[in-house]
Amino acid sequence: MNLLVDKLSKYTAPQQAKAAGIYPYFRVIESDQDTEVVINGKKVLMFGSNSYLGLTNHPKVKEAAIHAVRKYGTGMAGSRFLNGTLDIHIELERKLADFLGKDDAIVYSTGFQVNLGVVSCLTGREDYILWDEFDHASIIEGHRLSYSTKLKFKHNDMDSLRKQLRKCKSDKVKLVVVDGVFSMEGDVANLPEIVKLCEKYNANLMVDEAHGLGVLGRHGRGTCDHFGVNDKVDLIMGTFSKSLASIGGFIAGNDDVINYLRHNSRSYIFSASNTPAATASASAALDVMIEEPERIENLWKLTDYALAGFRNMGCEIGNTSTPIIPLYIRDNEKTFRITKELFEEGVFVNPVVSPAVASNATLIRFSLMATHTFEQLHYAMDKIEKCFRKMDLLK
Repeated sequence: MNLLVDKLSKYTAPQQAKAAGIYPYFRVIESDQDTEVVINGKKVLMFGSNSYLGLTNHPKVKEAAIHAVRKYGTGMAGSRFLNGTLDIHIELERKLADFLGKDDAIVYSTGFQVNLGVVSCLTGREDYILWDEFDHASIIEGHRLSYSTKLKFKHNDMDSLRKQLRKCKSDKVKLVVVDGVFSMEGDVANLPEIVKLCEKYNANLMVDEAHGLGVLGRHGRGTCDHFGVNDKVDLIMGTFSKSLASIGGFIAGNDDVINYLRHNSRSYIFSASNTPAATASASAALDVMIEEPERIENLWKLTDYALAGFRNMGCEIGNTSTPIIPLYIRDNEKTFRITKELFEEGVFVNPVVSPAVASNATLIRFSLMATHTFEQLHYAMDKIEKCFRKMDLLK
């Protein structure tokens, strides 16, 4: 008997959802990632993308990728540590560090690898990692690999963070790690108060700007810039797979910290480096983000309109104040069924169910792009209201 196969064959949740006709994952897109996509030959409006600035189709971004392939080829065939460093990697790291007002930056192959490789190696056995309970999975996986003491605090709860900081020995390193914008809930970390607590208890602060970059702050510099605390935050992390229209990630910070990570972060040292196309397209997207501020302005016009509209409609959307809008359903099966019904009405949204969230906190994740039109937004909101009303989900 194959014990592994026997054990894993008992996992049948996907098969059950497929049998019920409500399986919502791995929908195959046959077109570019835009406000409208083609799935199974059918056009649907995309409200499930993280491309907040809609740059995946920008001519400058595409041309940069094409030029990089022509010059450097398609891959690096090795890690940055050995044979995989290009001049455009160094150029992008310098641009990111300057953009965020930090000494230096490192580019990783994915955003997940950044958090995995940074959080796992910065602190030692006698040190502490303090994390928000709603932090991204990559942060959680990172601290699981660390030998440090891990202390979880309640979501955006400053009293809870204070209590956990009080447990820490004053002469040991204390690293607080939070999302700037929380990826499912869409709310923003209370960075001004977190910074005050870190200063009081001599703790260091790392902020994941995956969903803040390109959305908040001057020219999209993120949540830290939005609150004016860039210089108070030790490490700023970000990804290229959202606003920067590519794949990869980075960490920016103090020279000594970045030097240590460059020689000790295992997900950096032992992973093949970013492809030339991914690197060049992220760099071009960063340029466009700065050169075309009207994209962020339009994103916020759409966001403000949608937030007010969903609240007036009677949807439960929590504390979000960003283009990530959670439409709470609080039932796994209903969440799947609503996702299917909306798709049939021509609206693509993402279901978020347990175990990603608690079974009583399931939601539809509705996200906006700067390139959406108000006509597209009106259509989607009308279909959502119709579907939610039928399911008796409106207050």
